[in-house]
Amino acid sequence: MRRALLAITGLAASTTALVVFKGSPGATQVAQNLPTAQPVNPTAPGADPSADPAAPGTDPAGEVATPSKTADAPVSPKPGKTTARPSGTKTTTKAPSTPRTTKAAQPTTRRVTGNGFDNEYGYVQVQIVVSGNRIVEAVALSLPSGGESDIHSGDVRDRYDGSGGEVVQKQNANLNTVSGATETSNSYKQSLRSAIEQAF
Repeated sequence: MRRALLAITGLAASTTALVVFKGSPGATQVAQNLPTAQPVNPTAPGADPSADPAAPGTDPAGEVATPSKTADAPVSPKPGKTTARPSGTKTTTKAPSTPRTTKAAQPTTRRVTGNGFDNEYGYVQVQIVVSGNRIVEAVALSLPSGGESDIHSGDVRDRYDGSGGEVVQKQNANLNTVSGATETSNSYKQSLRSAIEQAF
């Protein structure tokens, strides 16, 4: 502080001397020989940095201010990164379950055809209609024909066929033999039995 005051006093004295000598002859020559005052370097060794509060880079407390790059800049997470989940919480994603495929429902009513049988009068084949576990109808697909066979085949058809015939009533092949059409009745029973075996 003392050195700064001495420097300022010396500078003022030099300025006064220059003004005085400027008005007299030869003052210019004298002024040229006078030593010029040098500014005081506040950062010289032993100098007090707080001597000149207006000096750039200093604050009133005497500390040199240095610009801070990231002191006040808010820190934000990098884009594309997610913040960590709090520990203890687990999130699990369940894979969508594949829908179950149900089998197509079997038709409740179905037709079953028995094996065909030959006798001395002709060919006999029977078909039954089944609903669930019951015979609901019987049909003779083929019976002997021609001459008296037409008559006997008609009697067999009337006794056994249809939804109200003996086949539906008994639900089996233990049928009564039609008189006069023994061979055709037996062949009918054989074909009916094979159809029942396939159906059940």
